[in-house]
Amino acid sequence: METVWDWLTVFGFAGLVTLLLQRSAEQEPRDQLWQYAPPSIGFAVANYLGNHGQGLWAGVLLVAVVIYIFKVLKVTLPGR
Repeated sequence: METVWDWLTVFGFAGLVTLLLQRSAEQEPRDQLWQYAPPSIGFAVANYLGNHGQGLWAGVLLVAVVIYIFKVLKVTLPGR
């Protein structure tokens, strides 16, 4: 864990895993396991790009992953 990209992607991935574990414990799961693959891969690619001098593309990809999580996995912010 040497760069900001390492920290951002590990925290994002940890949040994604937490979401998966929380939802897999529900009586009726809202989503399927394969839906977690694109953001997981997105975090890995963003980390790779960020660590290889492509900070702009890494940032764009991180934003896209967050949008995917909110739109496809239908995460809502507290209080909504």
